[in-house]
Amino acid sequence: MSQPEPLGPDSLTWKYFGDWRGLLIALWAGSMQNMHPQLGAGVEQHSRFFAERWQRLFRSLYPIGGVVYDGPRAHRTALEVRGYHDTIKGVDARGRRYHALDPETFYWAHATFFVSTLLIAENFMGGLTERDTRRLFDEHLRWYRMYGMSMRPVPRTWEEFGDYWHRMCTEVLEDNKATRDVLDLTRIAKPDPLRLLPDAVWRLLRIPLAKGFVWLTVGLYDQPVRALLGYRWSRRDELAHRAFGKAVHAVFSLVPFERRYHPRARAGWRRALGRAPADAPLVHTPARNLPPESERHRPTHYCPPVEPKEMA
Repeated sequence: MSQPEPLGPDSLTWKYFGDWRGLLIALWAGSMQNMHPQLGAGVEQHSRFFAERWQRLFRSLYPIGGVVYDGPRAHRTALEVRGYHDTIKGVDARGRRYHALDPETFYWAHATFFVSTLLIAENFMGGLTERDTRRLFDEHLRWYRMYGMSMRPVPRTWEEFGDYWHRMCTEVLEDNKATRDVLDLTRIAKPDPLRLLPDAVWRLLRIPLAKGFVWLTVGLYDQPVRALLGYRWSRRDELAHRAFGKAVHAVFSLVPFERRYHPRARAGWRRALGRAPADAPLVHTPARNLPPESERHRPTHYCPPVEPKEMA
């Protein structure tokens, strides 16, 4: 059986997915994933995400990004990512059985990554044409094949995907504890890039920052999801949201190309452009993002051997 064809630097997915601007929609992606009943139950019962939010977020970017940017090694990375989900199963509070590798559940997580790509491009990177959107849809099919999962739940066309997404937002997603926990940033720890900021200053800043990120996230939701979660969105909010996105796009136009990308994506670009050997070792998360030592043996964790001096 032939291996799936990885995405490359000629793809739009490479252009958008690994850009640092993707962090602006991390709250959207996490909440949208957790609203899926099976996925949310898995997070509630198996994940330590809320005990180490920043570390989990930043280390997860490496293997998830690797499925796009690792070139000939992307299929192996994808199988590793899939493997982290083998033991995530159980019964939720309403007696419904779940497994993270259920085809519908696993594809939902991927669908949110695909839509994340659309949202990054549309809101913070200057926008998309209809042709670009359809091209990204086709690329997301190649991307998903890397995992070796059943393609049964995957829409075959962009139009079918629109119907799928609408049905998920109106009939399947739920307002649950895992979602509300993701959206609650009022006690979030100080991120490592701000480690020199006094704790007292962080405690003052995190409340308005939390409200700002939730507002930004609400602006990215489809209206049925806003209604499900009880959020309101005005014309004034919409205009302010667009202005913020344009400002982000303008600022990033001043950032050098490689610096716009997460390290795993940046390494992929460097190999593709001939600035690093094609067989250069893959870039992994630095030690500060690893889970606690007592958790590192668990099969659900991406936990590579790394050196503390490695870049973020």
